[in-house]
Amino acid sequence: MRVFLRAAVPILYLGCASVVHGQSTPSASLLVLSKQDHTLSIVDASSLQVVGKVPVGNDPHEVIASTDGATAYISNYGFGAYNTLAVVDLIGEKALPSIDLGPLRGPHGLTFVGGKTWFTAEAAKAIARYDPASHKVDWILGTGQNRTHMIYVSKDGRNIVTTNVNSGTVSIIDQGPVRMPGPPPGTRPPSGDGMRRPGPRGGQMPRIDWNETVVRVGNGSEGFDVSPDGKEIWVANAQDGTISIINYPEKKVIQTLAVDVRGANRLKFTPDGGRVLVSSGPELVVLNASTRKVVKRIPIGHGSGGVLVQPDGTRAFVSCGPDNYVAVIDLHTLKVTGHISAGGGPDGLAWAVRR
Repeated sequence: MRVFLRAAVPILYLGCASVVHGQSTPSASLLVLSKQDHTLSIVDASSLQVVGKVPVGNDPHEVIASTDGATAYISNYGFGAYNTLAVVDLIGEKALPSIDLGPLRGPHGLTFVGGKTWFTAEAAKAIARYDPASHKVDWILGTGQNRTHMIYVSKDGRNIVTTNVNSGTVSIIDQGPVRMPGPPPGTRPPSGDGMRRPGPRGGQMPRIDWNETVVRVGNGSEGFDVSPDGKEIWVANAQDGTISIINYPEKKVIQTLAVDVRGANRLKFTPDGGRVLVSSGPELVVLNASTRKVVKRIPIGHGSGGVLVQPDGTRAFVSCGPDNYVAVIDLHTLKVTGHISAGGGPDGLAWAVRR
């Protein structure tokens, strides 16, 4: 057994080499994607044992679960080679028909808000939304940026944040009413001051629009998260090894941290907003969100990818693709406490809770 810790810490390898069949899906599950095996592993959140594996198609990168914990959606990425979302029935532990996204190629970042799956489409330079009820993509918005990669959507669906890796930018997109400065060309203005007023007329719903603010951050902007209080956006710049902190309401960078996180893939806040976790090569870098200082660099293997914080804030999970395991981190001691074997080249992670 190889151990990659600088200090002597007992390591327990969790999981199993073969797929476990016949076990009921747990009420809370860790979902782990394997890029090499093209599978989704369903891991019991209590025992951290793999209880099922389901095929999910080519080059799976990110995964998200529906609010009721019954369905998982997986992006088949391929740097634009693929244009599908794989779908998994988490209760029956079986693959469902995939979703053909047409010209929305290179789906990557995912989130589930308002009963719908929101995703980025890198090759299309766009973000979009899939409605499981109508079985259709019901909304698309172009970003005009290169490699629109990860996505955040507010709970009310009115605010969106994306990172654009090759442009080195963040798109902050907000919903608002359409405001017309005057009547359309060729129409007669209403009586009075000659200006049309925005708003509903004749029982119609008010028209809405989306406004995009593009914020320049650092090179290779990829992993990011919005602070739990909604005041800041932290962005890991993989090429520069820095973290850009954006004042969310003001939509501007207020600080750049030179904390050496080159190759950073993902960045996540803990639920209490006190710490920020960044997967950076062989380390998980832990920062204090208030002081902006590095608390600890935790060695986890030869490379890192997806990061997920357990909802109660007690543990974090980090995919280590080169080592073919997911590292389990105790967030109280900031030590590696185990490894989960869930297939070759693990990356995307998600949490599913049956409701």
